[in-house]
Amino acid sequence: MAASTPPKILPQGCTNLKLRQLMRRVSQFYDAEMARAGLKTTQYSLLSYVDKLGPVRPGELAAGLKMDASTLTRNLRPLVDAGWVLVSAGDDARSRRVSLTPAGREKRAEAKRRWKVAQEGINRLLGVEQVVALHTLIDASMDKLDLVDAVEVSDE
Repeated sequence: MAASTPPKILPQGCTNLKLRQLMRRVSQFYDAEMARAGLKTTQYSLLSYVDKLGPVRPGELAAGLKMDASTLTRNLRPLVDAGWVLVSAGDDARSRRVSLTPAGREKRAEAKRRWKVAQEGINRLLGVEQVVALHTLIDASMDKLDLVDAVEVSDE
C-alpha cells in the first residue's frame, strides 16, 4: 500500500485583515489599561522613548519612532501641555531638545506599572506558551520582511 501524502494546508483568508483584527483587539486591551494612567498607548511609548534617549533632538526622536516631524509635533503637544515633556532650546538657536519633566517621569512610572498589568493580562488570556510562540513567529516574519527590504534596496 503506497503512503499517501498529507493534504497541503493553505492559509484561509487575508493575512493583512487577520493581523489588523488581532492588532485592534490587543491594542484595545492595552489602551484600556493605559487609560487608567490617563494616557494612550502611543503617549506611553513616546514618554518611554524620550526617557530612554532624552534629552533628544526632535529629528532624532522622530527617526527613532519611525514618524515624520509633523506627527511627532502633534503627538508631543498633549504631553507638553500636561507638563510631562519639555521642549527647550538646544545647543544653538536653531535646535531644540525634548526631555521628560519630573512629572513626566512619575507619569511614565505609573504607566509602566499599567503596561505590565496589560502584558500579564494578555499572557493569562492567551497563555504564556502562545504568547511566546506569537513573539517567535512575529520576530521570524519581521526578519524575513527585513531581508526583502534589504534585497530591494540593493537592487536599486
